Amino acid sequence: MTTTPADIRWKPNQKVHELDRGRVTVEERDRTQPFLLLHGGAGPASVQGFADLLAARWNARVLVPTHPGFDGTPRADTLDSVQALADLYADLLEDEDLWDVTVIGNSIGGWIAAELGLRQSPRVSGVALVNAVGIDVPGHPITDVSALTPDQLRRLSFHDPERFPPDPARRPGPDLAALAAYTKMSMTDPTLRDRLAALDLPVQVVWGESDGIAVPAYGRAFAEAIPGARFTLIPGAGHLPQIEAPEELLAAIGAAR
Repeated sequence: MTTTPADIRWKPNQKVHELDRGRVTVEERDRTQPFLLLHGGAGPASVQGFADLLAARWNARVLVPTHPGFDGTPRADTLDSVQALADLYADLLEDEDLWDVTVIGNSIGGWIAAELGLRQSPRVSGVALVNAVGIDVPGHPITDVSALTPDQLRRLSFHDPERFPPDPARRPGPDLAALAAYTKMSMTDPTLRDRLAALDLPVQVVWGESDGIAVPAYGRAFAEAIPGARFTLIPGAGHLPQIEAPEELLAAIGAAR
């Protein structure tokens, strides 16, 4: 019996190649784990070192997008919310034809990761929220960073700020214009906390114990809003554990692998 393309039961790891000599269907086995690593307001440089560690230690494929508008990149007018960014990255996974993707997001990147997980894409297999923002927790508001000096922000961001002096070669502080375009500087979506109950994926919520921007109680509330989420507190780290405690963060994310 001749099998036509319409009869084939396609699998995520199966691809049809249209070659000069004919069509061939290939099913691939690849143990390389893909990760989508989403930065926060500190920009893509804040996750690049961790991306290198992740790729080297786990032989992983790590995609590190720059949110449009950050680092001088262009931003379409339609990209005006965190949900729009989540839709953009869902399209990116489709375009790259990636499956079994773990999405890791820090700060606003964690908010995007949570929204991407709520899209219920079959391409996403897990989410790690690292000092994420986005929910409203009464009694534990997120610190407004818009009026902080670079030194004030540094002291709220790190457990040991003296280890991370300002780099005169880099722009200090977050990209406020880009942040405002996506969050309107509120850093919360009043609907997100309730919607997280529908997040049906393995979720790790990882928090730096010394975070002065979103305190650990905020992180615990984030984990409690997600069915089955695991919460891990990292001592000796603040809002950016991927910089201050990368090994500990890697271990926390890998605990569920």
